[in-house]
Amino acid sequence: MSAQLIDGKAFAEGLREKVGTLAAAFEASAGRKAGLAVVLVGEDPASQVYVKSKGKQTVACGMESFEHKLPATASEAELLGLIERLNADRAVDGILVQLPLPAHLDEQKVIATIAPGKDVDGFHIINAGRLAVGQDGFVPCTPLGCLMLLKDRLGDLSGLDAVVIGRSNIVGKPMAQLLLQESCTVTVAHSRTKDLPGVVRRADIVVAAVGRPEMVKADWIKPGATVIDVGINRLPPEPGQGKGRLVGDVDFTGAREVAGAITPVPGGVGPMTIAVLLRNALVAAYRHESLDLAQDAL
Repeated sequence: MSAQLIDGKAFAEGLREKVGTLAAAFEASAGRKAGLAVVLVGEDPASQVYVKSKGKQTVACGMESFEHKLPATASEAELLGLIERLNADRAVDGILVQLPLPAHLDEQKVIATIAPGKDVDGFHIINAGRLAVGQDGFVPCTPLGCLMLLKDRLGDLSGLDAVVIGRSNIVGKPMAQLLLQESCTVTVAHSRTKDLPGVVRRADIVVAAVGRPEMVKADWIKPGATVIDVGINRLPPEPGQGKGRLVGDVDFTGAREVAGAITPVPGGVGPMTIAVLLRNALVAAYRHESLDLAQDAL
């Protein structure tokens, strides 16, 4: 029996609708729109498409979008100066610097310059620390989106055995912290994990975030497990085809015959990232204006 598909696209649409409703309520109370500033350095085509999509969805949700584009040759001083101005701008509630940056710019220094209360990407070390000790802060958008999908599918996650494959600061580590907060028993696996298939096979929840196409095979999956595939990889095109197909980090065709539920690629985790970014920006706006926002509203 095939696994149920976890429809991230539909969930993200519902989340954006909630953001839109609460953004209108914010504007009525604060006398201004919530504001999200996105900074793009250079001409990377994928980043340009992503920034354009973020701006479009921000406006569609009734928030203000501020886009700042710097040339690839911009100095670190120029970029840090822009961030400092955005930190001080009361119309800006959230700041996102599109990564990756050109090689001559220090990403960690740039992230550290963003005010933690405006760090809607959740990458600042203060927000990472708050997550680690269970305090309120901003959580990176992709793992928070994964958690939303898991709770929507499974309800209470308490006591479940979860394996996160990947240990990045952007997905793997914060994902593990979020699952620990839900009282899961969590293993963070990676390239040096001994008997990786055996480790994964015991998990009720598998979150794959390694960036290796179709690495996780069907016989790694415990029957009935819930599989969240964070990977987005483009395979080389077949002869005569313009583009290769998109696949995740999980062998979807095989795993679907074993798992209880699984996210597809595309249409699973991907749509959640921008939706959660908008959610974080609106939460930041409510906090900046000291307005109440119900804990379960978003």
